[in-house]
Amino acid sequence: MKSVLVSAVALIDADGRVLLAQRPEGKSMAGMWEFPGGKVEVGETPEAALIRELQEELGIETWDSCLAPLTFASHQYDSFHLLMPVFACRRWKGIVRPMEGQTLAWVHARDLRNYTMPPADIPLIPALQMWL
Repeated sequence: MKSVLVSAVALIDADGRVLLAQRPEGKSMAGMWEFPGGKVEVGETPEAALIRELQEELGIETWDSCLAPLTFASHQYDSFHLLMPVFACRRWKGIVRPMEGQTLAWVHARDLRNYTMPPADIPLIPALQMWL
């Protein structure tokens, strides 16, 4: 079974809300809400992948020093195993905007269960709720 390393982030705004992005039509799990991030490319660290993905997907800039390890997900999908380190980030430069046409939502931790998420993301909710 193939393993896929994906890095994700809980972007946390000044009001303590977490950013969720809705997966667009045409992608697997379209319509589900997830924490921003993406695949870690060969030669990249999880942090470097997040910095790149946040620039590409949300038009913001952040740094290694602003990414705090929070938790991780390990989930077996039908065709691959996902390993996903999750970081918390409260500092970035720029205004969050949907660079790839995705829908974004700032959500209070207590409301995260109101959003349909991929199976790998659901176990992350209690960790975020305890941390926030």
